[in-house]
Amino acid sequence: MLIECDSCELRDRDCGDCVVTALLGAPAGGAGVEIDERERRALALLAELGLVAPLRLSVPATRAS
Repeated sequence: MLIECDSCELRDRDCGDCVVTALLGAPAGGAGVEIDERERRALALLAELGLVAPLRLSVPATRAS
């Protein structure tokens, strides 16, 4: 999973409550963060237990033309 903060609809609104910002700081200059499925599940579990903020990534749905 590639997390690109620049494409997130919640950018600048919910960054302070996102696991990416909490653990890594906001990626600068459009850089993305790559996490695999195992890491995604681990972060989801930590968030479920209240140990880290959840991933707040919300990208616009692509529309078929």
